[in-house]
Amino acid sequence: MLSDHEQRLLEQMERALYAEDPKFADTLRKSRRGGMNRKGVLLGIGGVIVGLALLVSGVATQIVVLGIAGFLVMLLGAIYCYRSFAGSGKSEEGEGSEASAAPTASPKDKKGNSGFMDRLEERWDQRRDGGQY
Repeated sequence: MLSDHEQRLLEQMERALYAEDPKFADTLRKSRRGGMNRKGVLLGIGGVIVGLALLVSGVATQIVVLGIAGFLVMLLGAIYCYRSFAGSGKSEEGEGSEASAAPTASPKDKKGNSGFMDRLEERWDQRRDGGQY
């Protein structure tokens, strides 16, 4: 549990992040909500069950093609279930790959304007040295 002071600092950091890079902040917010896609998990489990039934049928009837098809359906169902459970659908991967890279400093930050991270570093140094900010 965070103290009141830490909670205020966290809220201030979030506001500063939204002010500096709203697109990156929205991407982070979406990734936190990602979670599990229940419909996809159920479809994946259904695929595994159907594939297992086909595999057993292929083995019982000694039809190799049916067994191979059952194995492939089972494998694809398991992969689909895993991807749905992890929340890493194709649409999220495209957005996340751009935003997962660390944001680079803008030219105005390099010219002397204090950026968000610079202010945080200054506060950290002051806190470490025993001074108040």
